[in-house]
Amino acid sequence: MKEASIGVRPAVAGRRRRRVNWMEPMAGYLLTLPALVYILVLVGYPFFLSLYFSVNHVFIGGEYRGFAGVSNYTGLLDNPIFQRAFWNTLGFTFTSEIAKAVLGIGLAFLLLQPLFGKKIVRAFLMLPFTLPFALSLLGWQWMFDPEFSVINYLFGHQLHLLHQPYPDWLGDPFWSWLAILIVNIWRGFPFAGVIILAGLTSIPGDLLDAAKVDGAGFFRTWHYVITPIIAPVLFIGLIYDVTFTLGDLTAVYRLTQGGPGYSTETLPMQAWQVGIVGGNLGLGSAITLFLFPLLFVGVIVFLRMLYRREAL
Repeated sequence: MKEASIGVRPAVAGRRRRRVNWMEPMAGYLLTLPALVYILVLVGYPFFLSLYFSVNHVFIGGEYRGFAGVSNYTGLLDNPIFQRAFWNTLGFTFTSEIAKAVLGIGLAFLLLQPLFGKKIVRAFLMLPFTLPFALSLLGWQWMFDPEFSVINYLFGHQLHLLHQPYPDWLGDPFWSWLAILIVNIWRGFPFAGVIILAGLTSIPGDLLDAAKVDGAGFFRTWHYVITPIIAPVLFIGLIYDVTFTLGDLTAVYRLTQGGPGYSTETLPMQAWQVGIVGGNLGLGSAITLFLFPLLFVGVIVFLRMLYRREAL
């Protein structure tokens, strides 16, 4: 009886091993299933729905006027308001990303220094990114107020850097464009600083010390030592922030409504006005998807560059 039980145990163990080996490949799919369902429901379905709307004449209330093809897209090219919104969106994004990169790098190196209460400072620096944006914009709206602007009071009455008549931050085309840019940079640069700081803390100190011994300055050290190591962090952070900036509607909607004279009109703002306020869901969807091919190609290029760096 004992010998029979001994002979059975290897067979049972073999079946269990085959069962475990069969379940191992499925475990990864099962663990990622909730994330895949989340993406399909909250991202995939709205995307394909907007793609369907963009090639049809669809209006709020379920009104359908037939297949449009690419006429919604081609009609935008001759629209001067759309052209203004397109270049405003690209200008906002390009200028904002440069400013966030410069301020983020400076902030990251500052936080690397021995500072009193560094952890508390880090927590406060993330407040612009973590606070509800609509709530923060109420404070900015007060600071940009033409009569009670604390910015004009500080830089005009106190520091004498501005002279009367003080800037009409939300009523002048140039100053309103600058106001939207300031708010976007204020919200985004702490995130850039934390991302860069996370990459810098992963660099061995011996490499930085060796660069100093070799006489490398800041820019050479950044280009030849730091950037190759933290490139994955920089690329992923840049992709996320560019996408976030291109789709930013809240700041423009809350502060200027795209005015004055379409000076701060952006693609998300125009999509809102045309698709939701105007009721033309087809044209509004075409506006929102207009930059998708550019973003898709950009993401592919960045990911291929990242893959080549990791393969080296």
